[in-house]
Amino acid sequence: MTLIKRSNRLFPSVPSFFDDFLTKDVFDWSNANNAYGSSLPAVNIKEDDNNFEVEVAVPGLNKDDFNIELENDVLTLSSENETKSETDENNYMRREFKYSSFKRTFSLPENKVDGDKVKAKYTDGVLHVTLPKKEEAKPKPVRMIKIG
Repeated sequence: MTLIKRSNRLFPSVPSFFDDFLTKDVFDWSNANNAYGSSLPAVNIKEDDNNFEVEVAVPGLNKDDFNIELENDVLTLSSENETKSETDENNYMRREFKYSSFKRTFSLPENKVDGDKVKAKYTDGVLHVTLPKKEEAKPKPVRMIKIG
């Protein structure tokens, strides 16, 4: 047996938009709220013995569009970008404005990141932030203890 979902609405997409609008929290700008034009970039976080690595997928931006802050073991990545274009051809004028922004905040393990050695680069639409660990936070090799 196959279940089929039917809609008896004359214009099915219009009521569902209003249903979503009324049932979703408009002020919740989390990643789940993409239907209203807001989104947060995807992030990968990796850890190895020497570093934490944060990768943020943000294509179409320039390296100058980013703000990276590290304060009290909190890493904040943000960007604001505004684009304006205007075309005036054959008595027809078109103006377009595009504004995009995001802000992501990450709590880092206490006193494990060497803030003076943080590096960032932007390559092929991905922002890479490398957060080196302090020497005391790095794993120590196994030490054999003799029984006396």
